[in-house]
Parts: sequence; structure tokens; C-alpha cells
Amino acid sequence: MISDALVTAVEEAVRKVAAEEVLPRWRQLSEDEVSRKTGPHDLVTIADHRAEERLTADLTALLPGSVVVGEEAVHANPVTYQALRGDAPVWIVDPVDGTRQFVHGESGFCTLVALAHGGEVLASWTYAPAREELAVARRGEGAHLNGEPLRSGAPEPGAVLEVACSHPDFTTEAQKRALLGLEVEGVAPRPCGSAGLEYLNVARGALDAVAFSWENAWDHAAGLLLVAEAGGGHATLTGEPFRLAGGNALPFTAARDEVTVRRILSLLASASRPRG
Repeated sequence: MISDALVTAVEEAVRKVAAEEVLPRWRQLSEDEVSRKTGPHDLVTIADHRAEERLTADLTALLPGSVVVGEEAVHANPVTYQALRGDAPVWIVDPVDGTRQFVHGESGFCTLVALAHGGEVLASWTYAPAREELAVARRGEGAHLNGEPLRSGAPEPGAVLEVACSHPDFTTEAQKRALLGLEVEGVAPRPCGSAGLEYLNVARGALDAVAFSWENAWDHAAGLLLVAEAGGGHATLTGEPFRLAGGNALPFTAARDEVTVRRILSLLASASRPRG
């Protein structure tokens, strides 16, 4: 299913949509082109809507019989998310990941596309147009950034681990308690930016781990495959793999190597246990 021709065609589609629908609106948005969804940090713009509409048409044309689970379509009709449990190949799309950064005129945003089937991510594309960076991963075939192989490597022994974490607005009290487990010597947690770009940072070895408390597939599918194919790993709070369709034990982590996965998971799990 994942031929070289399909990978190239998706790359071309993503680049074209970003060039025509996203970048022309970067630093050019008017107030009426930005709105809130669930809260002050959950923004949506005309670029999100237009890019997702274009990608939905282009991607399903490239793979007949496929369907799309896109962030804005699911917001409009949540039942659309159930396609992740179906039999058809699914394109998972976040048209502008890091919308808050996009709205503020910063370069830390990207377009995320992943192709999944049977709950397994087969390929992913992470495109940061303002930074001219495109990362592509194929299951079992590695990950590349602008055509060069990506390797996550491992943290230096004894080095402080830098971990990007969920914004408090997107956490329950139990998840906040778990994430506080990272406030220990030898770990330096910080708020995350665009999830897609944080995963790319892990895959390139510029960030040691992420710890996230939400499970929307469009934020994680592309990045989890990218990290895995670069040599990293991931696990949910109970030590199980992340499930695209949901129902995960949260928070979960993805990290540069399995040793770091286990360390972060141990801290999260220990802090989440009831005290008394």
C-alpha cells in the first residue's frame, strides 16, 4: 500500500496545500479569521478549515476507498472519529498543528498527515513550512528529515532529561498529579509547543521525551511513527502501546530510547498512585 509513488504524491499534496492555504495566511490573519473551540488555547483559523478541506479531497483521491479523520471534521461531527475503528485505510490529518503559534506569527507550526490501517500507522508526514522542514516515516523503513536519515540516539549518561509536557489547561487533576512526578532532580519538564514538532525534536535527538495527557489521533499518529522509526519508543501510563482509537491510560510518553521511556513512565506512574 505504501509505495514510493504514494509517499511522493502525499508529500507533494501536503506541500501544495501548505503553500496555497496556510503560508499566505501566516502573519496575515484578521480577527474574524480566528475563533476558539474548547478554550483560550484551542484556536482554529480559516487556514485550518481550508487546508483540511483540500487535504481531504487530495488524499482520498490518491487512495480510493480511504477515509479521513481530520481535526476540524471531528470537531464538527465527533462520530467521524469512529473511522479509526473501521476497515478502511484512514488518513489522519491535522491541517495546522500549533495553531496558537501560527496565530501569534511564530514559525512553530506544522501540517501532520498519517496513514493508518487496522489501528496501525503505516506512514507519516510532518511538514513545517515556515521552517522548510519535511519529515517522513514509513513503518519498517526508517524516518527522514529533508531526505536525510533521522536517528533519535540516547541521552548522555547522567544528563538532565528535557521533557515537553501538556499544557495544564488540557489535564485533569489526576493527570496534573502524574505530570508533577517529572518535577524531580535530573528531569527538566517544560510546556510543549506544537505536538508534531515536539515529536520531531525527539526523533532528531533535540528533545529527550514528551509526556502528553490527551489522545487525539491527529496530534500523535504522525509523531509516534516518526519517533519509532528514528529508534525511539513510547508507552501509556499502564505500559501499553498507544491506541489510535482512544481509551488509553494517560498520560503517556514517547522518548528517544526505551530506557528513557521506562524512566519517564516510572515517574508518571509513581506520582499518579493514590497517597495515604
